[in-house]
Amino acid sequence: MFLLKVLKNKYFLTVIALLAWLLFFDKNDVFTQYDLIQKCHKLEKDKNYYIVEIEHNRTNLNELRTNKKSLETFSREKYLMKKENEDVYIFVTK
Repeated sequence: MFLLKVLKNKYFLTVIALLAWLLFFDKNDVFTQYDLIQKCHKLEKDKNYYIVEIEHNRTNLNELRTNKKSLETFSREKYLMKKENEDVYIFVTK
């Protein structure tokens, strides 16, 4: 009897209908919000990764600008440059 009274109450039905609308049918429903939060966390992770990589690259660039030996090593390894009267051999490992 009590349950029947509660189910016929117009305020109760309005609240249930509003909750259903907000949970499932609205453009900002719970599932969309969850997906957006997950994307936001992934973007934060990517941002932190790129900040670390930028700092690492700045350090390497500074090292190349100031240290002639590291510049020579970098150019030999990366761009296969060589000195006069030198031969360069490339070993490919599988």
